[in-house]
Amino acid sequence: MRARTTFIVSLASALLLAATLHAAEAAPVNIDDTQVFQEIDGFGAAMTASSAWLLKNVLNDLQRQTAMEELFDSEKGIGISYVRISMGACDFRLKEYTYDDVPAGQDDLKLEKFSIAPDEEYIIPMLRLALQINPKLKIMASPWSAPAWMKDGGTLAGGKLKSDDSTYEAYANYFVHFIKSYAADGIPIDAVTLQNEPHHTNSGYPTMRMEPPDQARLARLLGERLKAEKLETRIIVWDHNWDEPSYATAVLADPAARPYIDGSAFHAYAGKVEAQSKVHDAFPDKNIYFTESSGGDWAKDFGGNVMWDTSNLIIGSTRNWARTVLKWNLALDEKNGPKIPGGASNCRGVITINQKTKAVTKNEEYYAFGQASKFVRAGAHRVYSTSTSSVAFVNPDKSLVLIVMNKGDDQKAFSVGWKQQSFTYNLPPVSVATFTWPDQKSAPVEVTITSGDKSKLLAQQPGTHFTH
Repeated sequence: MRARTTFIVSLASALLLAATLHAAEAAPVNIDDTQVFQEIDGFGAAMTASSAWLLKNVLNDLQRQTAMEELFDSEKGIGISYVRISMGACDFRLKEYTYDDVPAGQDDLKLEKFSIAPDEEYIIPMLRLALQINPKLKIMASPWSAPAWMKDGGTLAGGKLKSDDSTYEAYANYFVHFIKSYAADGIPIDAVTLQNEPHHTNSGYPTMRMEPPDQARLARLLGERLKAEKLETRIIVWDHNWDEPSYATAVLADPAARPYIDGSAFHAYAGKVEAQSKVHDAFPDKNIYFTESSGGDWAKDFGGNVMWDTSNLIIGSTRNWARTVLKWNLALDEKNGPKIPGGASNCRGVITINQKTKAVTKNEEYYAFGQASKFVRAGAHRVYSTSTSSVAFVNPDKSLVLIVMNKGDDQKAFSVGWKQQSFTYNLPPVSVATFTWPDQKSAPVEVTITSGDKSKLLAQQPGTHFTH
């Protein structure tokens, strides 16, 4: 009995020692804020028609204000600073429409029937509220389809833009009308992408094929029109998956279009995030944006989803030059809608609004993105950090933000070095931590953690401090 007890005690000591040693085996994170990379425009999601309708029509005034503050206020919530909208109907819509719909067989090359009235029902009111809460919020717009009369098939679903000059000129003017109409409603458009997912068409919802020469042609025409109108809205190309960086480089290689193009945008449904750096390396003077990725019923593991978003989007996309990092639907209901048929039916919103109970549930995307959007201010710059499991930023007020993740099933200890100072920290398993501190010696460090087991959800932890 004594021998067995001695063995158990020895085994327990050995396991404790092994665990301690394992926890100490983590690469140091060294930060050099003199090595400055891209500016950050913001983190956020898409205010789709489905999202806006839910926020406006399901919640009462107090519930709506609370939900929007939890999304757009950095003190009361996660401080979303960038939003994407669709120009006309996307797949998450309540009706089919563009801003210039005319009867079949007719056209409107002068855009006399142009109107953003469909957006004034619920999209524009929710954008206005978001801007009231966060006046620095920026907005990007993307078309899923040109008006049917501009397309070779005469429908919103599939097809491509007619090739004649008058159609291309009308479509460039369509973008200008949209930007000016939104501005007149008090909503500035920071950027437009020329086509959402130009290499995907679908017969069930608005889509449109667009090849690189077509995008270059449209970019040149739109750029000329924006310049003539003295509009500062940025033009962004591609806006599709990581698996075809050659599309973006082909458009950027066009000498007539390139001066008008700000950069290229990417989605996460195919390929790898390193594709962004391939485009950046080929055209280092052009910006990179990450504009879409959705959670959904196909991925139900909370911790795994937080780790994926953090690794590939929050850390991976910004380390590969992204100025924006955006999820898809800002809000969906308990049935992954509402929406008319066509397109995906199993996506998850950043929040879920239950139409029956009015309950608002914050999903894993809320917490994963909140670890960045709550702390990294618009106008921040990414700075150098050694570990690929981390990313660091300097805010406009010179404060620093470090995001570190631990994908493993064991606690991980690591050190953080900055300006000949350091601190050590034990990060729980399957978790992400955000460290923030002012630009000063022996700085106090605030710590916020989200863990995969949900025991910590954007939870502020006891702080630490740098020592010499």
